[in-house]
Formats: sequence, C-alpha cells, structure tokens
Amino acid sequence: MMDKKPHIKPYLYGMFAGFGAISLSILFFFLIYRFQGFGNAVSTLTGILMPFIYGSVIAYLLKPVCNWIEAFLHKLFSERMHRFANMLAVALTILFGLLLIYALIMMIVPQLINSVTALYFTARDNIGDFVEWISKQEFIANNKKLLDFIESSYDSLDANLDAWIKNTLLPSMQNILSGAAVGVVNVVTWIKNFVIGLIVSVYLLASRKKFGQQGKLILYSLVKPRWADLIMEEVRYADRMFGGFINGKILDSAIIGVLCYIACLIFKFPSALLVSVIIGVTNVIPFFGPFIGAIPATLLILIQNPIKALWFVLFVLVLQQVDGNIIGPKILGNTTGLSSFWVLFAILLFGGLWGFVGMIIGVPLFAVIYDVIKKLVFHGLNRNDESGMVNLYHDAFGDPDDE
Repeated sequence: MMDKKPHIKPYLYGMFAGFGAISLSILFFFLIYRFQGFGNAVSTLTGILMPFIYGSVIAYLLKPVCNWIEAFLHKLFSERMHRFANMLAVALTILFGLLLIYALIMMIVPQLINSVTALYFTARDNIGDFVEWISKQEFIANNKKLLDFIESSYDSLDANLDAWIKNTLLPSMQNILSGAAVGVVNVVTWIKNFVIGLIVSVYLLASRKKFGQQGKLILYSLVKPRWADLIMEEVRYADRMFGGFINGKILDSAIIGVLCYIACLIFKFPSALLVSVIIGVTNVIPFFGPFIGAIPATLLILIQNPIKALWFVLFVLVLQQVDGNIIGPKILGNTTGLSSFWVLFAILLFGGLWGFVGMIIGVPLFAVIYDVIKKLVFHGLNRNDESGMVNLYHDAFGDPDDE
C-alpha cells in the first residue's frame, strides 16, 4: 500500500490542476460574455464605496505630511503626551489640506472666470476686426463678388447666432435647466462623498499604524512566514513607488505651474493664470502631459494674440526641457526604474482603461507589476539552476534593474 501513494499523487495533482483550469475558464467565459452585468456590479459597488475611495486617496496623499508633523510634535512633547501629539498631528494635517484647497480655489476660480469672459469678448472682437481688415485688402476690395460674399457670410453668421439664441436656445431652456438640475445633483453627490471621505481620511490617518499591523497579522495568519515576508517586501516597495512618484510628480507639476505663471506675467501672455493651471495640471501625466497641456494653452493665446502664441510654444519647449533635465530628475530621480518604452506602454494601457487617473497611476502601478514579474523570473531561474542566464543578460544588455 505504501508503494501506491507516490503513483496516486501525480493523478491527484493533475485532477486538481485540471479542475482549477476548467473553473478559471468558466469564470473567464462568464466575465467575457456577461461583462456588462459584471461591469454594472463593479460600478454599483464603486459608487457605494466612493466616500471610502476618496478618503483613502486623501489619507494616502496627506500621509507624508502627517508623518512629518507627528515626528516634529514627538520632539516637543514628552512620551506621555505622544497620544495627544498623534491626534494633533492628524488635525493639523487635515487643516493643512483644507487650507491648501481653499487657497487654490480662491486663487484660480476668480481668475479663471475673468480669463474665460475676456477670451469670449476678445474672440468676438477679433473675428469682427479680421473681417474688417480682410475687406480692406486690395485684391478683395477689387473683387466685389468676393467682398459681398465675406460681408454676407459675416452678417449671416451674426444673424444665425442671434436666431439660434432666440429660436433654439431659449425654447430649449427647459432641457438645459433639467440638465443643470442633474449637474447640481451630481455636484451635491460629489460634495457629500468628499465630506464623508474627509471624515474617513481622519480615521485612516489616526489609525494608519493600527490598520497596518492588523493587515500584517492577517497576512501572516494566511500564508507561510517566508511568503508573507516576500509579500510585505513587495507592499513596502509599492508604497515607496506610489508615494514617491505621485507626491513627487505633484510637487514637480506645482513648480512648473508657478514658473509658467511667472513667465506669462513677464512676457505678458494672455490668460496667464488659466494657461499656467492647464500646464501645471497636465504636467502630472508622464510623457504625454506637456503635449496635452500645450495644445489647449496655445489655442487660448492664439485666439487673443497669434504672435505671442508662437513665442509661448517656444517657451513651453524650453520649460519642458528644464523640467525633464533638471527639475524632474532632482525631485523624482529614477523612481520607477522603467525604460521609456515601458513608461509609454503603461500610460497607453492604463490611460485607455481608466482615463486621466489611469495615465497618472499607470506608471507606478506597472512598475510594481514589473518588479513582481522580475522577482518571479529570478526565483524560477534559481530554482531551475539557470541563474547564470542573469549574468549573460547583464553582460549583453546591462543590469536588469536598469530596465
């Protein structure tokens, strides 16, 4: 009977492997052909948990600030007062975040309204001036048909705009108001989620060490210590990757936005604050950010002053060179360790899946996935006594960690 057990084990392993493969195939088939229902279920769950998602993001972004304030307060207070210092650090961190948001709103919103209003009237005046200028040109003035066509086209455009407002826009005000009502509901929902998320972030910041230890207890209770250590190492790597990249990118983009605003004031570019906000916000996106931001910003200036739009393009090229070669490397360094090809791949992949958010978190997320796959490959090579292949790769292409 003892001799039969070794022969039974391969069949048992094969049966379990086959059962697992069939189960995964059925699950994959269900997700593919029932993807809409699965997607709706995920969307519903995400909508319910949105305040916790907001709270988690807020807490994660403010965690470095909270850690710094807490360490500073621990030096001021005695050890018996450390619990009070921890709660005070959380309160000061939330206050810092709220003051930062308030300052940004007070700086940006009034200037944004003024820039959009000035842009509208400037564009309308420029169109009229252009029509008047082109009508005075000799080759057009001598061509009565062409001149009549331009003048009639302009008059027709102006008349059609007025007719559209009277006949279409005003009668459709009910639909517009309905859409505005939906927009108001969405805004109220967002404010509600943000406020609850802010409360959640307070709990997360206050209990971040406790939750971390609870997660560690759960992990070591489920898997063997060797694998738990590896998972913890990867979690710490992911935290360094996301924290270092996202916070560093936000700081880098803030510096670029301020530099752009100062330069716009010096060179007297139109809509200075609006243009600088666009450049700063889009700079958060790696690789494509400078190009995405430069296009609408240039168009805004082009409508008001075509000559300055050309100078603005040259300025943006210089600014991005300064960012890419001086400011960015000083703040971020080689945070992700990914080559340009994989950065481009990550942005396109996760940007296509999750839009703007995916373009921001795609690079650090793919860096974590890349690190996991790399460690699994090295583990497999060592298990199969093929670790010499790493040395051959190193001699031919350099250190694998540089990829």
